[in-house]
Amino acid sequence: MPFVTFEGIDGSGKSTLLKLFAQHLKQLGLPVEITREPGGSDLGRELREILLRPEGVPPCPEAELLIYEADRAQHVATKIRPWLDQNIWVLSDRFYDSSLAFQGAGRKLKTEDVIWLNQFATKGLKPALTVLTDCSVDVSQKRRQARKADRFENEKTQFHETVRQEFLAIAKKDPERFFIINSEKAPNELLQMLLTEVKKRGLL
Repeated sequence: MPFVTFEGIDGSGKSTLLKLFAQHLKQLGLPVEITREPGGSDLGRELREILLRPEGVPPCPEAELLIYEADRAQHVATKIRPWLDQNIWVLSDRFYDSSLAFQGAGRKLKTEDVIWLNQFATKGLKPALTVLTDCSVDVSQKRRQARKADRFENEKTQFHETVRQEFLAIAKKDPERFFIINSEKAPNELLQMLLTEVKKRGLL
C-alpha cells in the first residue's frame, strides 16, 4: 500500500487535507493509518514535547535536527514500516522533507548533513507521493491566530518564508514524487484535486 506524506508551512492546511483524504480512503473500505512527525510513536510523543514547547531553553539547531531524526528513526521502525508490511495505507503529517526545509534552510544547517541523517533514520524509506500544501505566509499566519502557537509557529515571518521557498524548491527538483497544491482553495476542492492526482498516478 502507498506511503503518502503531507508537507507545508504551519497553517498551510496539510493536516485538514490529510484527514479528508483518509476519510475518503476509509469510505472506499481501504485500511488507513494516520500519523505525524514529530510524535508518531510512543517515544516520539515525548520528543515532540521537547521540540515544540515554547517555554524553556530551546535546543541548538544541531540538537534540534538530531532530536527530529531520533523521532523519525523510531517512527519508521515501530510504526510506518510495520504498517506498510501489513498492506495498510500510511498517511504522515510531515516526514523528512520538513527537516530539509526547517532545519536545513530555516536553521541554516548543511543540506548534505540533513540528507545523510534522513537516510540514516529512515533506512532509505521514500514516500510514494508527497503532497505539498502551499499558501502565502500571510494566509498561514491568519489561520494560526486562533490556536496556541508552538515554538516554530512563534518564529518570525522571514523564517516561515524561507521554509516555504525551500519546500517549493525541493518539490520542483522531484516532480515525480511531489504534488504541489494551492491550499488557499476550499478544503473539499483540494480533496478533489488530490484524488484526481492520485488516480492519475495509479495509486488509487
